[in-house]
Amino acid sequence: MPPDLNSMPASPVPGTPSNDSPNSTPSTTPNGAPATPAKRPNILYIMADQLAAPLLKMYNPDSQILTPHLDALAEKSVVFDSAYCPSPLCAPSRMSMITGLLPMQIGAFDNATQISSDIPTYAHYLRMQDYHTVLAGKMHFVGDQLHGYETRLTSDIYPGDFGWVVNWDEPDTRLEWYHNASSILQAGVCVRSNQLDYDEEVMYRSTQFLYDHVRQGPDARPFCLTVSLTHPHDPYTIEQEYWDRYADVDIALPTVPALPASAQDPHSRRLLRVCDLLDRPLTDDQIRRARRAYYGAVSYVDDCVGKLLAVLRRCRLADDTIVIFSGDHGDMLGERGLWYKMNYFEASARVPLLVSYPPLFSPRHVPASVSTLDILPTMCDLVGTKPSPLLPMDGTSLLPHLRGQPDGHDEAIAEYTGEGTVSPLMMIRRGRWKFVTCPTDGPQLFDMVADPLELVDLAKKKKGGGAADEVLAAFEAEAAGRWDFEGISRRVVESQRKRRLVWSALRKGRYTSWDYDPSPMDDGREKYIRSHIPLDDLERMARYPAVDAHGKETYSVVLVDQAGSHGQ
Repeated sequence: MPPDLNSMPASPVPGTPSNDSPNSTPSTTPNGAPATPAKRPNILYIMADQLAAPLLKMYNPDSQILTPHLDALAEKSVVFDSAYCPSPLCAPSRMSMITGLLPMQIGAFDNATQISSDIPTYAHYLRMQDYHTVLAGKMHFVGDQLHGYETRLTSDIYPGDFGWVVNWDEPDTRLEWYHNASSILQAGVCVRSNQLDYDEEVMYRSTQFLYDHVRQGPDARPFCLTVSLTHPHDPYTIEQEYWDRYADVDIALPTVPALPASAQDPHSRRLLRVCDLLDRPLTDDQIRRARRAYYGAVSYVDDCVGKLLAVLRRCRLADDTIVIFSGDHGDMLGERGLWYKMNYFEASARVPLLVSYPPLFSPRHVPASVSTLDILPTMCDLVGTKPSPLLPMDGTSLLPHLRGQPDGHDEAIAEYTGEGTVSPLMMIRRGRWKFVTCPTDGPQLFDMVADPLELVDLAKKKKGGGAADEVLAAFEAEAAGRWDFEGISRRVVESQRKRRLVWSALRKGRYTSWDYDPSPMDDGREKYIRSHIPLDDLERMARYPAVDAHGKETYSVVLVDQAGSHGQ
């Protein structure tokens, strides 16, 4: 019988590994000694950047995107069909995800905000349970580059400074670092890109970590490895191999074609201006090329997922490892004429989210609305701890959903004050309803069951005497009680002004970067075969799995002369 989380002790949950797993042993070891108890499960958390959930086959059987590895993983997972980001922008969404706190709670206003180092993250909670917390890839930290991760395998792809501050003091000024139309206009094949450079490094460091971990032997601490890829984030370009996978595919145009500016809501009109797309019509060919490149980038991510899962299997870690997959936000890809993210329409705000651990959780799809905000309390439950009851927590554990219990929550809250806003833009997703509100723009209300394409804004039809009027009134009252919009606006503007001043000063004279340098963690003098490294350590690293003099596997027992040192 697999372990039951209902009877989970305060210590982390043991897994149910197979006999050939390095985190377990047979009933006796080869020399007849009693087996050691099964170890606690590892966690592999894979993130993709700007991955639109509605386009994936696990959510849309008509999807044109080829994702065989994700599809196979989904078949063994609890898949959340209505998962949302806490903010439709990279840094605020990620900061909320790692802390379980909404953006306004932690000051995650835009892509150039730092969160305080005294805010606990899932890395802190798992580290307290003696997990080795490891980050490879993008997290979009500003300032402090670790936030509880014991080991960081790579630098970030984006700068850890105040260079990308939004400016509400000049709301009509289009800043030079904003998204623009070039990603769409220049979409197509590349031989190489800096994003491919980055993700290839992330994959190398991640797989090498797994190989190093398994060769530590049975006494290795469990790990929580976060692998955060920057694809399929724009620019829309990908290698020929992935472009060619769609050579015979008639790339679909957006389901909802571009709306005239007069039919767009106020925030969408601002986004068109921010992205330099206002009054810039795109041809069908331009749209298809951008979408084809994006499809190829998603297939690249899928291959990366496949490689990571294959390494788990080869290292016999698969039975001992909980796999979580999510995105930070989506991409409109031309729906409604919008591109990138920064809004609450489904393609932008809905993200993939799945948890795979068949020994404990039977595969199923969960229709309730949840959030990546819920990952921290869920990870805590998975390792047998809880977020501190003395500290604030906005996320809610997904454990009831994972167990298939009927008492799981059905709510996602999101907050946004980044590019394209001039005042706070908030969302409540609950039951069949999606409610969006902004002091500048007014409310929006969508019935996601009757109107999944979000074509009918029920807030514009208020005072019609229908049930939607009551729902809208209730949401507006809730929003007024939940958010102090004037106070939030004051905090946002004050933060922007401080960061603009500091960034202007830091650019004078000699600049000292805040970005993380992983090179001290990768010292060649401390790798491979070195005379000063203890022989036992060299033996463990020399070969996995270890074998005896006759080439027979010895499970976790490492015999001498694995390193070829005998007689040297």
